[in-house]
Amino acid sequence: MTDKHQNRWAGKIFNGAWVAGRGAPAQAIEAATGTPLADLGTADAADVDASVAIARKAQGAWAATPFDQRAEILRRVAQLIKARAEEINHWNIRECGSIPPKAEWELQATYEQAQMAAAMPMQPIGAVYPSAMPGRTNTCQRVPVGVVGVIAPWNFPLLLGMRSVLPALAVGNTVVLKPDLQSAVCGGVLMAEIFEEAGLPAGVFHMLPGGPKTGAALVAHPEVDMISFTGSTRVGREIGQVCGGMLKKVALELGGNNPMVILDDADLDVAASCAAWGAFLHQGQICMQAGRHLVHRQVAEAYARRLAERAARLVVGDPASGPVHLGPLINRQQAERVEDIVNRSVAMGARVVTGGMRDGAFYPATVLTHVTPDMPAFTEEIFGPVAPITVFDSDDEAVALVNRSAYGLAAAVHSASVPRATALATRLRAGMIHVNDQTVNNEFHIPFGGMGASGTGGRFGGPANFDAFTQWQWLSVMPSGIEYPF
Repeated sequence: MTDKHQNRWAGKIFNGAWVAGRGAPAQAIEAATGTPLADLGTADAADVDASVAIARKAQGAWAATPFDQRAEILRRVAQLIKARAEEINHWNIRECGSIPPKAEWELQATYEQAQMAAAMPMQPIGAVYPSAMPGRTNTCQRVPVGVVGVIAPWNFPLLLGMRSVLPALAVGNTVVLKPDLQSAVCGGVLMAEIFEEAGLPAGVFHMLPGGPKTGAALVAHPEVDMISFTGSTRVGREIGQVCGGMLKKVALELGGNNPMVILDDADLDVAASCAAWGAFLHQGQICMQAGRHLVHRQVAEAYARRLAERAARLVVGDPASGPVHLGPLINRQQAERVEDIVNRSVAMGARVVTGGMRDGAFYPATVLTHVTPDMPAFTEEIFGPVAPITVFDSDDEAVALVNRSAYGLAAAVHSASVPRATALATRLRAGMIHVNDQTVNNEFHIPFGGMGASGTGGRFGGPANFDAFTQWQWLSVMPSGIEYPF
């Protein structure tokens, strides 16, 4: 499939118009084969400066645009996402190694995000508070942050970029998006075209593909009022330090090492099904991936057997060539990193029940047993299709194993007793906990985010979008002036 619009955007960035980027030439690469797919424009620091200046100039008029007009543009964005679904999914499969069902789910979720964002401009933006001063009216209202920089990842580039871009636009901000070069077409170029076609005024949205230097220039720019970053904890810490030093608002949605806790009374068939989905979906390249499987000793062997049976049935291959369960990892280096974590853990005593043999950028669904808390498979975020199993003997020990990790994004607890599972869940340090389910859950209208090394405590989704992309302003009014004692 050839993109019919490609001649317009090949080798270009978007700053309200399609222009040649000053950065080094780059290419969109097919994850499964390494084949170049298209020429990409990239942005350097000068391009960032230019876009931020344009965005700053456009922000006031966009914020003053009547709410119904902003909502109508975002509804058109949602419609165009659906209308161009085949093209967007094609790029998601080729660039990101997504299997078609993952690409289709991501597109639908992004469509829902756009519909939710379109409803935001008509929501209440403030409240009236009482005053101890007779005659004074106190109004607190939400106002836009200003210019928002969004740095998006490659694993769910469409959803995780638009999760910030759409609500930020809805409440009157202008946005500069830096998509990852590994997913720049799916996660950036096509959405720039859609915003343009939907009638978003020029200068309100910018799309600047690039690498770490482009992101660093955006983060450190004094005229960027907020950074929304989704990615690794290591990079998130660096961004947080810069934004903290500049007193700049920042939202950080970072990594996870998410536990599946399987109690001794759990339904093991259901638990293994949830675990396979949570551990192996999109090759495990999800921040919410079930990365640690903590299983009561009495059922650990049976659980491992059931999970390994499911893993062994999963077909690995090129998702653009035919039906598969697992596509490639995003690149060979990432596959080698997963292989290294597994090999180091095996050297320390872990056992491979199934999988564990890399083939280029492909890595099969892998189940490890005899994993102890000092092994890399327990301590590190794997970001690959690996399910390490660690045993425990009591609920208290399970809680301690969960909470010894610095991460705190998602968790799941399986038990036949909902009160028992819920009581255990309330003791876990995680932003999202699911009872008798898996860790990879996302509902667009519910606040999403983690604790500790998984993020700053900020949230995306539903009412949290107002907290993320606006700030409070207090306006008090007296009917006439006041005379004070001096």
